[in-house]
Amino acid sequence: VQLVESGGGLVQPGGSLRLSCAASGFTFSNYWMTWVRQAPGTGLEWVCSIYTDGRGTYYADSVKGRFAISRDNAKNTVYLQMNSLKSEDTALYYCATVLPFYRGGVADSGYWGQGTQVTVSS
Repeated sequence: VQLVESGGGLVQPGGSLRLSCAASGFTFSNYWMTWVRQAPGTGLEWVCSIYTDGRGTYYADSVKGRFAISRDNAKNTVYLQMNSLKSEDTALYYCATVLPFYRGGVADSGYWGQGTQVTVSS
C-alpha cells in the first residue's frame, strides 16, 4: 500500500497550489479520502474529505470556500486545490484513508502518505 503526495511548495499569500495524492496497493474507489495537515508545533487538523464516488465532500470551516477536494478513481488519485492561501495554511499536508472529521493522530488508523510541505510566505 502506498499513498504519495506531491505538489507542495512555497507560495505567496493569496496564491494557489494543487496537491495530488497517488494511491496504489488497495482498492482506491472503496475508500473515503481525506486531507489532514499539521502546522509546526500544533496537533493534526482535519481539512477535508471526499466520498468514494466523489459526490460527497466535507470541509473544515477554516478552508471552506478556498479549498476544493476532488478525486479521479480511474487514476487512483485524490487532489486538493488550494486557493487564496494564507500564512496559517502553512503545514505538512497528508492524504489518508480516514473518515471525515478525523481526530486521531498520524497513522493511527487507515493508510497514510508521507506528507507534502506547504509554506505560505511573502
